[in-house]
Amino acid sequence: MTAETNEFDFRNRVAEGPLSRLVSSIWYARGQIGYKREKIAPTGSTVAVIVLGAPILQTPDDGMGVTCSARHGLLIGPHVRPIVNEPTAETFAIGIVATPVGCKALFGVEPSHIRGRVVDLEASWDEAAALRTDLLSCGQPDDILNLLEAGLHQKPVPEDPAFRRCEQAVALLEGEPTRPIADIAAELGISHAHLDRELARIVGLSPRALARLLRLRRLLDGLDVNTPIDWADLANRFGWFDQAHFIRDFRRHTGVSPSRYVAAQRATYTAREAETAAGFVPES
Repeated sequence: MTAETNEFDFRNRVAEGPLSRLVSSIWYARGQIGYKREKIAPTGSTVAVIVLGAPILQTPDDGMGVTCSARHGLLIGPHVRPIVNEPTAETFAIGIVATPVGCKALFGVEPSHIRGRVVDLEASWDEAAALRTDLLSCGQPDDILNLLEAGLHQKPVPEDPAFRRCEQAVALLEGEPTRPIADIAAELGISHAHLDRELARIVGLSPRALARLLRLRRLLDGLDVNTPIDWADLANRFGWFDQAHFIRDFRRHTGVSPSRYVAAQRATYTAREAETAAGFVPES
């Protein structure tokens, strides 16, 4: 953060081994952000946030949805528009970022039921209250993450054919998000319509929506906001051949235009912080 903010301790662990099939990462966050709120672009995943400190307000659909005021935790369903995150005081929270296929196996919730919504975590996930109590008893950040990770390792990975097909479909889309969906369905040995139904049930998003989201995530992950950006060239390299279409998709994904996104990042983050802040749009 900039010099105006207090120290913010953020620790992120990428899941490894069998756990990586269900969990993308877990994180620890504690500190005061130097702005009022932020827009967070979608990831294609369901995210559980366990609140250990002051309540957090989150509103889906770029601030147009129903706000969830989380005292103990919240569950963010798969979505295609940004979430507006607004801490009420110092942030003290733990996060579990599921893989696109991990929602039901981790939290016991059908992702289609919470698509585009933010809901109370303890009302949705039976294990959340006891887990929060255990995490509050840990003293150090790494102890908290260790306890959380150990518990998640106990989660069994589904091995039914539909789960495996969706897992393969996501991997293929992540590797080549501009690839025609019909080609992916054919490689998996199913029809386009069958793939649509399975992804909608297991991921919570259609193949087309997921592909667009993954393409924008890849673009933002590789973007250096502290250098001059040729947006037309960048859009073309990522498969947008119409500039107006690219700007519309970018605004839908982040909540702002490309130029506003860069301006917000430059005004808030140091060059090093910006490397891990892809998809965040701070607002004063």
